[in-house]
Amino acid sequence: MIRTAFLITSLFAFIQANPQANSFPVKLVAKNAVLHKAGTGYAFTEGCSTAPDGRVFFTDQPNDKIYCWNEKDSIIVFKEECERSNGTIFDSHGNLVCCADLHNRLISYNQAGAATEVYSRGYNGKYLNGPNDLWIDKNGGIYFTDPYYHRPYWEPGHKQQQDIQAVYYLKPNGEIVRVIDDLGQPNGIVGTPDNRYLLVADIKERKTWKYTIEPDGRLSNKILFAAEGSDGMTVDCKGNVYLTYNKVHVYNRKGIKTGEIELPEGPSNVCFGGADRKTLFITARTSVYTLRMKVKGVE
Repeated sequence: MIRTAFLITSLFAFIQANPQANSFPVKLVAKNAVLHKAGTGYAFTEGCSTAPDGRVFFTDQPNDKIYCWNEKDSIIVFKEECERSNGTIFDSHGNLVCCADLHNRLISYNQAGAATEVYSRGYNGKYLNGPNDLWIDKNGGIYFTDPYYHRPYWEPGHKQQQDIQAVYYLKPNGEIVRVIDDLGQPNGIVGTPDNRYLLVADIKERKTWKYTIEPDGRLSNKILFAAEGSDGMTVDCKGNVYLTYNKVHVYNRKGIKTGEIELPEGPSNVCFGGADRKTLFITARTSVYTLRMKVKGVE
């Protein structure tokens, strides 16, 4: 009995001293891979997305800048004064499409940094809350989340105009429709590689929902995918989903949690970069991190 008690006490002490021993194993991480800090000194990194050549672009919204990372760990400023861009994604033409909430609109930048307006007409005659994250489907339509986070750089008296915090679909013809209207605060969003499903995180209610994408872009068959909220998120080539809330939480395509990745700072977004798309790139407040994986991303 005394020996059993000693073993239990020793095991408890080991778990306390080695928190990873009691966490989910992440079998998708490459053998002997270590978390690498690729850059630091930012105010709040967000909005990472992968260019066709594998470079990763990410935003520092408080400093109003977009940065570009390459596999040699060279990080340069791509764009300054970028209308407070937050979430980003590359379209089929290689342009960086951004949720820019300085003027509550979507804009895009070509590789030279020249800006083009994508959408700025609001919804029902009122400006949007603040486009936050986005995903582009195979037809070129754009799904984007529109929560309300009051920004200090808005003009005095700026208030939420939309009646709710919603998710919208900007059709290829420029028409906008509200496709989700029952979440507390939609934030992270991503579609599956086959364009069949859309995942949307309600960061306020700490839930991530899965929807079927209909031919006209509308959504149906809402089901709970994970009892976990997320800021940004991504999907790999096997259908695994990576959520960011305090840690990087990994779920398989069925919504079963298979692993966690802990970082020195809370992550805000994630994508797969590098020429082979096997580098997990993580934005985390003041720094950005990379981690080699066994699987490829789908960006």
